[in-house]
Amino acid sequence: MAPHAAARQMEGEKGHAEDGRTDQEGGHPAGPGRRRPDVESILVAWHERQVAHHLEQLAAVRDRVTDTGQRLRAVLEAYALIAYERHGHHGSDMAALLHQSPAITQAHQRLLALVRDLVAEGAAAGALRADVEADELAAYCLHALGAAAGLPSKAAVRRLVAVTLAGLRPAGHAIEAAGSPDEDGPAHGPRHHPRHASR
Repeated sequence: MAPHAAARQMEGEKGHAEDGRTDQEGGHPAGPGRRRPDVESILVAWHERQVAHHLEQLAAVRDRVTDTGQRLRAVLEAYALIAYERHGHHGSDMAALLHQSPAITQAHQRLLALVRDLVAEGAAAGALRADVEADELAAYCLHALGAAAGLPSKAAVRRLVAVTLAGLRPAGHAIEAAGSPDEDGPAHGPRHHPRHASR
């Protein structure tokens, strides 16, 4: 259920119950403006549950992939796809409200630590650069992949993951090719092809 629908349902159920009660002092029904639940609190609680669920998903992806070289890629791709699929669920004002929650701040720190540990693991194995602190590289990954929310397709999301990972590789390391543009259908909007040089 979408957050606003859930909030409206919970607010409506509680409101009907309150309207049916009488004011103990005056004998009048409790009016529609009395003792209604805080819709913002309902939405924040819903969002906190969703974020906790996403963290569990990412931890499960991390634990499922045993290869050190692929574990970070799998987690970052899962994170980027979550951002892609959640795009548009909240307006800018509501998003700002939801992310003010202390629980969301703690969840972000847990996410940062999860990615940081995977980056440090890759650097220790020589697969990722070691000239920048793992904390900084983890923050770079999360900020870069936040752009997945505005991409037109899952194929574009996977290309963004590939580009982000390229920034983590040691100098001279071969860059793995990005996903095919036609992986899940053509991206929206016109494509531009370079013109052939005149002979």
